Parts: sequence; structure tokens; C-alpha cells
Amino acid sequence: MNMTDYIQVITTTETADDAEAIARALVEQRLAACVQVSGPIQSTYRWKGAIETSPEWQCTAKSRGDRYAEIEAVIRRLHPYDEPEILAVAIVAGSPSYLQWLDDQLRDTT
Repeated sequence: MNMTDYIQVITTTETADDAEAIARALVEQRLAACVQVSGPIQSTYRWKGAIETSPEWQCTAKSRGDRYAEIEAVIRRLHPYDEPEILAVAIVAGSPSYLQWLDDQLRDTT
């Protein structure tokens, strides 16, 4: 694997419970090796013509680019928002031993 094959997928949710459900599903399905849930954070954005500010919880999933479509599908299925933030960010460098662990966690063991 090339280091540029690794990604972090970021989404935000309204509640910690929603964030945890997404995190657990991604790890259980071996789509992400790890999902960190941070929050609450404050988000300011424009929605339906108005500027909104609300507390949110952020999920950061560590995975590979070849898993992105499946990750997005799981997030969309579990996410309560009409238009959830789903962003993939390339990992440009990482510890070889951590990236090996990441690969090991994404491997189907059945």
C-alpha cells in the first residue's frame, strides 16, 4: 500500500449517540480501523438561507480510499441530517507500523 491510499473520513452529528452509532458501525463492518468521536464542537453554517450555530459531535474515521464508497453509504444510512457532512481527507504520511495496524483492522477475518 502507498501512504496516499489512506484517508480520514469526517462527519458531524447532532448528538453523541448518533456519532457513537456511526463509529461503532464503521468499525464493526471493518470499514474503519478506528473512529474518534470529539465534542461537543460548535459549528456555524448557512442552512436554508439562515446562519445557524449549533453544537455537534465530530467523527474522524481512519481507513483507506478503496473503502470510501462503503463508508459514505453507512454514514448516509445512519445519519439523521438531510445533508450530512462527509469529507475524505488524504493521509499524506504516517507511521509504517500504525498503517500496518490500520490495514490489519480492515481485513475480513471470516
